[in-house]
Amino acid sequence: METTKIKTPFTDQTALITGGADGLGFALARRLVAAGAQVCLLDISQAKLEVAREALGADCRIFPADVTDADAVAQVIESCERLDILVNSAGITGATNRKSHEVEPADFDRVFSINVRGTFLLCRAVLPGMLTQNYGRILNIASIAGKEGNAGMVAYSSSKAAVIGLTKSMGKEYAETGITINALAPAVVRTEMVEKMPAEQVRYMTDKIPMKRCGTLEEFAAMAEFIVSPANSFTTGFTFDLSGGRAVY
Repeated sequence: METTKIKTPFTDQTALITGGADGLGFALARRLVAAGAQVCLLDISQAKLEVAREALGADCRIFPADVTDADAVAQVIESCERLDILVNSAGITGATNRKSHEVEPADFDRVFSINVRGTFLLCRAVLPGMLTQNYGRILNIASIAGKEGNAGMVAYSSSKAAVIGLTKSMGKEYAETGITINALAPAVVRTEMVEKMPAEQVRYMTDKIPMKRCGTLEEFAAMAEFIVSPANSFTTGFTFDLSGGRAVY
């Protein structure tokens, strides 16, 4: 006996999530699959992608690729065919807990390459298809550091400020097309990336949160799901807050 799938707002929609093999990206992927979407995960790690696909099942496709490589990005987009949702979650912190004069230029450049160039390349690649469809949802993962700046994280803070600026510009450019382009700025959410940071740096960030706790992956995924849903149709170019009260603007 065949089982009939219940239709949801995400039925027949496909989402591409970069950095989707773990952390924030995987948390959202799991939620979108549960909501009826198909997901394509792009990540640099083939091994982590295999584990993610095993966990998500048949509604997941994986693409090992470097978000900073324009040709590789174009190939992924071509393979995905129709895309309704793009989530740019791939990112790195770079060296942390050090003053700006101690930061190596190569580290600064690498952070910008992944966090900003990668975001730009993915947006650039998916927009033509979304324009043809007269529909699309793009979510760029920024950070509270991009709004306020975190001491000891000059490269990361600067890169996330750039992501916010990119989102504002693109949101206005495509405001009449059925495509919304927004950002989400979390404070500290316990992920593998945060776990690898010096404890002193994590305490510095957490102490600034009025709720005096980290955000959870579930809280992140719930807000992100709304941002990329059809219901979010009259907000674009905006950076949503997920900071436990730290950023109220």
